[in-house]
Amino acid sequence: MATSITSGTGSGGVGTRIAGPEDHVVIVGGGFSGTLLAINLMRHGGPRATLVERRQRQLARGVAYSAAHPSHLLNVRAGNMSALPDDPDHFVRWLGERGEGDRTTFVPRTTYGRYLRTMLDDTIARSGGRLALVEGEVCALDSAERVTLTMADGSRIDADSAVLALGNLPPHTPPGLAPETLPAGTYCPDPWAADLAEDLGDDDTIVLVGTGLTAIDAALLLDARGFAGTMLAISRRGLVPRRHVDGAPATRGVTDKPQGGLADLIVHVRARAVEIGWRAAVDELRPVTQMMWGAAAQRERARFLRHLRPYWDVHRHRLAPRVADRVDALVAEGRLRFAAGKLVGAQAHGTQADLTWRPRGSADPVVTRTARIVNCTGPQGDLLRSDEPLVRHLVASGAIRPDPLRLGVDVDAQSRAIRRDGSADDRLHCIGPMTRGGLWEVVAVPDIRQQSWDLARRLSNAQWVGGEGL
Repeated sequence: MATSITSGTGSGGVGTRIAGPEDHVVIVGGGFSGTLLAINLMRHGGPRATLVERRQRQLARGVAYSAAHPSHLLNVRAGNMSALPDDPDHFVRWLGERGEGDRTTFVPRTTYGRYLRTMLDDTIARSGGRLALVEGEVCALDSAERVTLTMADGSRIDADSAVLALGNLPPHTPPGLAPETLPAGTYCPDPWAADLAEDLGDDDTIVLVGTGLTAIDAALLLDARGFAGTMLAISRRGLVPRRHVDGAPATRGVTDKPQGGLADLIVHVRARAVEIGWRAAVDELRPVTQMMWGAAAQRERARFLRHLRPYWDVHRHRLAPRVADRVDALVAEGRLRFAAGKLVGAQAHGTQADLTWRPRGSADPVVTRTARIVNCTGPQGDLLRSDEPLVRHLVASGAIRPDPLRLGVDVDAQSRAIRRDGSADDRLHCIGPMTRGGLWEVVAVPDIRQQSWDLARRLSNAQWVGGEGL
């Protein structure tokens, strides 16, 4: 067994175990977060790594880039989509070499998936056997002394430490729906399913539960696959993501957080929007959003999630102009409608379903006959409601615990998992969207690439040296 290195000072933190070059780190989850961590471990000359992914189709791409249709574009310009924080033009150069765009382009998500897979394949080829891939599902993990991971087929992997890069948990079934009582195929829990438009006619209506980016993806997918019927997207407030503007100048981020806390954020953005426009007012907060979240009390965070999150999300996570144009066209053609309302219930009606919902501000329910109900509510993070075997095992054993707001896994500032008893586990880390409870803004590429970079440097004991580059 490799000797542990303990750091008493520096960014590793007191008592943080730093992996040595002969150590073995297992990364559970080979999507965007896990892939970037593996790549950066190799770039920093860090420990030997094994990347475990149960769905090889999603390797390096995750759900966001593997399930995408060519009509699904990145909602950030290529100039800010480098996977490497120390090489901001890496993706732009990759695109240029292939003649697929420049820094102003909103490229297809499938293209970005190829970029990530190319990076991973190149890293494996150059790793000298120090980075390995394993296809399979981890069902249990014990980190009492070393780390032992038990796979679904009964095999085991031994390591010195592990990192959970689980991505997002699937959305919960929306309240008011009981899928088992509806005709087969009526309820679709996966908005990117290959058969989303199967057996649907031009006279059919599809209900999209949600009006955010996931609903936009589903509407574009249905349109691309020839569905010519009607789509009704419903959420509590009916808010729809705003569009980016072609040719908008880059916004310089603020260095100091605004006066007041999260509860005053919308007031601040409105005031700044009068001066510089709402897009710039939102974008300039990016460098300090995590700082504001970290400084906020739990009560203030909960209030933000309850009252302000929907407004923040639709302004913060925007649509590429071409996507927004297509959405506007679908609305103008009467094929897509957005509505604010609350689901009441659904019952079978022949091979379809009658969905009852109450429009916002009205006491009178509306019944919509639908051929398919698609769950577009977006990813969830409540560990206590998860059906994932590994998550259930880790929660039951006390190895991890939910963060106070049930947004994901509770971690400390070094990305170490917090056990049920409140102690931090030096051998178990977590990165990616499941750490949003502590960081909030950790679902987009710029945030995850920095988090993966930081953890890779700590695990490689490379806080004060540069990476090798790619």
